[in-house]
Amino acid sequence: MGWVYLCIAGILECLWAVGLKYSDGFTRLWPSVISISLIIISLGLLSLAMRTIPVGTAYAVWSGIGAAMLAVYGIMFLDESGSLIRISCIFMIIAGGAGLKVFA
Repeated sequence: MGWVYLCIAGILECLWAVGLKYSDGFTRLWPSVISISLIIISLGLLSLAMRTIPVGTAYAVWSGIGAAMLAVYGIMFLDESGSLIRISCIFMIIAGGAGLKVFA
């Protein structure tokens, strides 16, 4: 169950980071409220995952999920570069997370 919590926490990390962009430095109420709520839930799930997953593995996978998803989001919706090198780096992040799961 720890890996399920961890994956959900990683997805929520991506969502709260996007929410921070739209909160405009916490000057817009609802994006700020949503972001803060997602931060709390994401960290709560991360802490539950750490009951059964080593802290280094859990944190690396959690941040890797967020980093990879945000990079893809930026390419798809924010007109960020989608170069072959950048996409290769995203795949390396995903491979690193998968490797930590396999060899944990």
